[in-house]
Amino acid sequence: MKRALLLSACLWYCCLQTQAQTVTYETAPKKAKAYFDEAVDAVRMYKSKEAIALLQNAVKIAPNFTDAYGQMGLCYMDLKDYAAAKENFTKLKQLDSSGMKPVLVAYSRSLAGTGDFQGALQVINQYMATSKVLNKNAERLRDNYEFAVSQHHQVPFHPENLGDHINSKDPEYFPSLTIDGKTLIYTRRVNGRNEDFYISQRDSSGWNPAQNMGEPVNSAFNEGAQNISQDGTLLVFTGCEFPEGKGSCDIYYAEKTANGWTPPQNIGAPINTRDWESQPCLSADKQTLYFARETSDAGADIFMSRRLENGRWSVPERLGPNINTRGRETTPFIHADGQTLYFASNGHPGYGGLDIFYSRRQPDGSWGPATNLGYPINTIDEDASLVVEANGKTAYFASDRSDTRGALDIYQFELYPEARPLQTLYVKGFVYDTTTHKRLTAHIDVIDLQGGYPIAAVKTDDNGNFLAPLPVGKDYAFHVDKKGYLFYSDNFSLKDHHPGIPFEKNIPLQPLAVNASIILHNIFFNSNQYNLEPASVTELDKLVKLLQDNPAIKIEIAGHTDDVGADKDNMVLSTNRAKAVVKYLTDKGISVNRLTFKGYGETQPIAPNNTEEGRAANRRTVFRVISIE
Repeated sequence: MKRALLLSACLWYCCLQTQAQTVTYETAPKKAKAYFDEAVDAVRMYKSKEAIALLQNAVKIAPNFTDAYGQMGLCYMDLKDYAAAKENFTKLKQLDSSGMKPVLVAYSRSLAGTGDFQGALQVINQYMATSKVLNKNAERLRDNYEFAVSQHHQVPFHPENLGDHINSKDPEYFPSLTIDGKTLIYTRRVNGRNEDFYISQRDSSGWNPAQNMGEPVNSAFNEGAQNISQDGTLLVFTGCEFPEGKGSCDIYYAEKTANGWTPPQNIGAPINTRDWESQPCLSADKQTLYFARETSDAGADIFMSRRLENGRWSVPERLGPNINTRGRETTPFIHADGQTLYFASNGHPGYGGLDIFYSRRQPDGSWGPATNLGYPINTIDEDASLVVEANGKTAYFASDRSDTRGALDIYQFELYPEARPLQTLYVKGFVYDTTTHKRLTAHIDVIDLQGGYPIAAVKTDDNGNFLAPLPVGKDYAFHVDKKGYLFYSDNFSLKDHHPGIPFEKNIPLQPLAVNASIILHNIFFNSNQYNLEPASVTELDKLVKLLQDNPAIKIEIAGHTDDVGADKDNMVLSTNRAKAVVKYLTDKGISVNRLTFKGYGETQPIAPNNTEEGRAANRRTVFRVISIE
């Protein structure tokens, strides 16, 4: 880049015409020329700031020194100070418009860098109209400017530096947060050399001073591009040139235990290959891993892999054409809602370099069209690595803006409504045996009741603890399964306004035994009807599987109502509802000899019938084990 700047400077020596009001290199006073020569030497040494100071000395001696203004504009471009670059190019244009041709491309970028995309488009078109050589870079810039002009408006964007507890004189980047918003982990390049992870905890007063995570996670090698799982128990990250690596960069993981973090391990095949794998991100349930892979034939694309029942990972799949292009796609971030993916790309229409996009998961599981986050979140430079808190509003990114502590810093800003994911709450607790009260490992599924598709598939840890995401705006079925136990069912209705308070719920599982029973919370009927609603299918299929896995048990399906209406009518209604469940089971191949049904009407309430909540609790379907042969 800087060699190109020097070449441009040399071209001025030949093409700038001496005019009465201008000073060129050839006509400049000896001292001004000496400053200019020193500036050129500084540029050769990649010292743009020193070069600018020398050029400013030159124009103090020769205020109309055209060569100095042009070179100063190029130096400010190198520092990404687009306003100052524009000012110097404008001064050159005022002094000698014929001297602008060698810097027209840079001038257009300075205009775009300050948000004047219309002006930038005019200048790049001027350059292309007079250029005799096809310039691919100019064509790309023209496409960027045309896209920017077509967007018509800026998006709200007010970034705030996270401050001295997080940022330092060293570069900080790749922020990552837990679902409760209390833990922040990020990468810091210490003394400009070794990349390490730092961690900060947030309390009512804000972020506490960050601490180096230390061994065994940090090492003498570079650890970067990390992601902390939403429950804070699993860290995935990129390790480059590690001794046991399969390629130039691989994905590693470490687990948090009662004794601290485990030593990092290579995640292995089929995720890691001889290619470049980096920038991993876990879904909220830790069952899907998104990452970037760069191959020689297709460049950088975003892949996903699912965790299998045996704990290994599936063969990674490229995300579809709405995400991946012939360009580069990097820094995937899947929000806790499981439905909104943020990523960076230079293959989709954008403002320049890498831009940040988002895509929504469709009902069929595919990803919708990529939407550019807009200007000024995206700029003419490289913009990437955005993460969003579970609240759906607060976004974090790294930038080297004017108020940095020295280099890249971590910033936050409020994401505008159209680009927000769903606010995501969570339910957490532990699973235990109702007889022994011993903690249990179990499998937990969260299902979208309306669509019937999974939101999360969570496994408890060795102590039975779990955390499952619950995006606001929908109704969810909640199932807990363990071999040898009756499953547990519950539901969470988050369609209406919710105060944003997470749920805490400890789950009792009943061992398979005679008279063991559970309420089927996710069996639904319309008022005074006994036809099963479609949302009941997920729960019914869970019951089918339980009966298939345990062929020795026989059960009773019991229907219950509230006390609204005539006793006789309620008895008939409850019987027909229980009968409808049995019919579903037999239609799925369960022997009728294993099933009985009975309606109890309003005779066995479990809550007072004088409130809507109590009446809703009394309207229930129950299954009970009546024998185990």
